[in-house]
Amino acid sequence: MKTGNEVGQRKAAVLVAGSWGTALAMVLSDNGYQVTLWTRNESQAEEINTLHKNGKYLQDCLLPDSLSASNSMAQALEGAELVLFASTSSAMREIAKQAAPYVSSDALIVHATKGFEGDTLKRMTTVLSEELGRPEETLVVLSGPSHAEEVAKRMPTTVVVASADQARAEQAQDSFINNYFRVYTNPDLIGVEVGGAIKNIIALGAGMSDGLGFGANAKAALLTRGLAEISRLGTAMGANALTFAGLAGVGDLVVTCTSNLSRNWRAGHKLAQGIPLDEVLEQMGMVVEGVKTTKAARYLSEKYNVEMPIADQLYSVLFEGCEPNTAVNRLMGRGRTHESEQVAQDWGLHQS
Repeated sequence: MKTGNEVGQRKAAVLVAGSWGTALAMVLSDNGYQVTLWTRNESQAEEINTLHKNGKYLQDCLLPDSLSASNSMAQALEGAELVLFASTSSAMREIAKQAAPYVSSDALIVHATKGFEGDTLKRMTTVLSEELGRPEETLVVLSGPSHAEEVAKRMPTTVVVASADQARAEQAQDSFINNYFRVYTNPDLIGVEVGGAIKNIIALGAGMSDGLGFGANAKAALLTRGLAEISRLGTAMGANALTFAGLAGVGDLVVTCTSNLSRNWRAGHKLAQGIPLDEVLEQMGMVVEGVKTTKAARYLSEKYNVEMPIADQLYSVLFEGCEPNTAVNRLMGRGRTHESEQVAQDWGLHQS
């Protein structure tokens, strides 16, 4: 672990103080940063500052002394050399707009949000670029297989930071990497963002599959064909297909589809038990990004003329009243195809 003496007392701001933002704030704090978490909730800020806990999101975790909280945006961002946005996708534009007047012109901007803007279908870097007045190519996205609860316990975790600007990607890598949090760089910002967002849809399906009592056979097929849908859409949007064979693709897909720490898996599991969507979301108590992303994927697949049968059937379950078992039967009854041809198509390969 790095110490403050090694890196100096650099300042970082993390917006907002949810589970993922708090876990990443702990990583930065362990690496010698003086970190301020921004939250709208005054009582949450007081709890973090006095008890060194964020009970709603990371109940059993003691936060380091070098991590504080504020409900003042100006105070949180004052002197911050690194600004990390970790809000929900639906709140990103509003929060970026509030932050814009206080973000230093030379601050490193990183986001760790997995989703699209609901009404515009824009990626989070596009939203940040528009609101902060920064070229999209200078922004960094952090993604990969990472549950906040495990990162907060300092369990070994490996992620990727992506930017078209290699120097900024390496700057982010240096800021986050330590002996329990390994960080790779990747130039494919689009691919990393698409992989992180769309895997949440497949995780909803994985939770449904488990909730219906299906076995490992079904799960393996779902992950494999789900990864194909992610790659298909991502490459149509301009991503490199190889990105989806890495941490932001198959890595994130596996962890989100196989762990009950995943909100999306838990939501899908509840839906399979016949609990209505509104009630599921109320029980979860936190945002389930896969639900909104399923709606975004429907429109993106139409926009880019990409076939996404798993996402389509999940859309039917979530928004059209389709029973989960019916959706499975529709998927299993699809027309025949040759796998080698399908894989080549999905991954942008050319067969000889």
